[in-house]
Amino acid sequence: MEFLKDFWLFLRERKKFWLLPMVLVLLLLGLLLVYGGGSAAAPFVYTLF
Repeated sequence: MEFLKDFWLFLRERKKFWLLPMVLVLLLLGLLLVYGGGSAAAPFVYTLF
């Protein structure tokens, strides 16, 4: 949780709120790849990329 707090303080101090949506999308894509790699839905996930 310390990392998230530091990241939020960085965004607020430097006024770089535009980075937040990009980071969230990258995290969601990473979670999708990790989840899709070990499940029966893997062929469907990999067709997205």
